[in-house]
Amino acid sequence: MSLWLEILVSLFLLLGSGFVLVGAIGLHRLPDFFTRLHGPTKATTLGIGGMVVASLLFFSFGEKGFSLHELLISLFLFISAPVSAYMLAKAAVLQQLPLAPKTRGKPWEQ
Repeated sequence: MSLWLEILVSLFLLLGSGFVLVGAIGLHRLPDFFTRLHGPTKATTLGIGGMVVASLLFFSFGEKGFSLHELLISLFLFISAPVSAYMLAKAAVLQQLPLAPKTRGKPWEQ
C-alpha cells in the first residue's frame, strides 16, 4: 500500500473518530433528552461515515478490488439514523419528557 493511501486512510480515521468524540461529549454534557438526541445523531453519523470511507479505501486498494460491504453499511447508516432519531423524538414529545430551563419551545403546547 502506498504512503499517500495510508495518509488518506489515517486522515479519514482521525476525522471520523473526532466527530464520534464530539458526539459522545455532547451526549454526556447536554442537559435534556432533545438536545442529547440532536448532537450525537449528527456528529456520530459523520464520524461513522468517515470511518467507513477509510475502510472502503483500505480494503478496495489493499485487495485490488472494490468493496461493496462498506457502501451497503453507509447506505444503511444514512437511512436508519435519521429515521430512528425521528422516532425517538416523536416518542419523547408524546411522553412530554421534561426539558431543561434553557431549552426553548415546548412542542406539546402548540
